[in-house]
Amino acid sequence: MTMEVVILPGTKQIGALAADAIEALVRRKPNAVLGLATGSSPLPIYDELASRYEAGGLDFSQAHGFALDEYVGLEAGHPESYREVIRREFTNRVNIKPENVHGPDGAAADLEAACQSYEDAIKAVGGVDLQILGVGTDGHIGFNEPGSSLASRTRIKTLIEQTRKDNARFFDSIDDVPHHVVTQGLGTIMDARHVVLVATGAQKAQAVRDFVEGPVAAICAASILQMHPHATILVDEAAASSLKLADYYRHTYDNKPEWQGL
Repeated sequence: MTMEVVILPGTKQIGALAADAIEALVRRKPNAVLGLATGSSPLPIYDELASRYEAGGLDFSQAHGFALDEYVGLEAGHPESYREVIRREFTNRVNIKPENVHGPDGAAADLEAACQSYEDAIKAVGGVDLQILGVGTDGHIGFNEPGSSLASRTRIKTLIEQTRKDNARFFDSIDDVPHHVVTQGLGTIMDARHVVLVATGAQKAQAVRDFVEGPVAAICAASILQMHPHATILVDEAAASSLKLADYYRHTYDNKPEWQGL
């Protein structure tokens, strides 16, 4: 397996295809470990999974969820803390047990120890089976900003101003957006057995081209996924608009053997 790029008409189709992969995993392995991302990109996936749960038959009661990242300095229960966002957008809508949903502790007195504890918690359940990702306009995944070590583990990071501006829409003003986060590192993300990255909209087109077809380089953190043994990249037409090999990716997917799965 290698990086697979799938170009789809829109967010509904992307959400459905990603949910197919997660549903197949959970049915095959009821105690599956899911890596959960925040932001707008994963929302169609969470909506689709919640719909399938409500329709009956999709059981998350033995599954675990691990958040990618968390702001540093937001008080517990803050509506824009990523623990609360994941609860609101996904885990409260299905039957995953609250004690099985984990996030980095951005309020810990000893952040370095908290980062190591998070790495240990992921290892304790056997690692992440499927990691959901979005990608930033600068190619970041998680909060691994440009220049991040390609071997990095969970740690504290300082946000660049572009990321703070991108995230200001979730807060009253940019002044309320924290400057620091705790994030899984690129090495941590690469340990996941399957990575599903979603990118939609023309504003993501350059980042998609850079990480899919550009060099593997710290300046574009997502480019490390070229080295992943099982990475699935789901993009809409707008996000795919700068890809040189877009026609080849379409041809490959249209002629994909059924036994390959997602």
